[in-house]
Parts: sequence; C-alpha cells; structure tokens
Amino acid sequence: MEMIPFTHTWPYEMMMGDIYFQSCPFCHEEQVRTNMKKAEFQRAHEGIKTRLIMPCCHGVMTILEADDDYFWTDKPLRKG
Repeated sequence: MEMIPFTHTWPYEMMMGDIYFQSCPFCHEEQVRTNMKKAEFQRAHEGIKTRLIMPCCHGVMTILEADDDYFWTDKPLRKG
C-alpha cells in the first residue's frame, strides 16, 4: 500500500465519546464537534474509507484511515 503524505492528515481529539477538531480544515471554524458516530470512527480505524461531513461548512473529508491522533485523508488538508 502506498504511503499517505503527512499533508493529507488532520488531528482530532476524542472527548466523552465525541470527535472534535481544534479547527476545521475547510472553513477554519474553531472547536468543531463532528457528528461522527462510533461505528464510523471504528471503520476509519480499521482502514475502511469513511466520509465525514463537517457540521460547520459541509466540507467533506474522506478518511482513508485513522490512528490515535490523526485522520489520514485522500487530499491535502495542510501545507507541505
């Protein structure tokens, strides 16, 4: 499998079972609580492609895999 570049990552935090972003990669809204369900989060951790629609701006993040700190996506979310 091809390695995903770090520019295609976005950090997340889990608090009380909810997934939060410090800021949205699309509209830059701060402290965004996602609507990601536990089953979707589990699929992302298993490396199953998962779509996440941001509640703030409806930007779509396609998560290819997840680790304990980052979502690894199919497009760049940060500058290299």
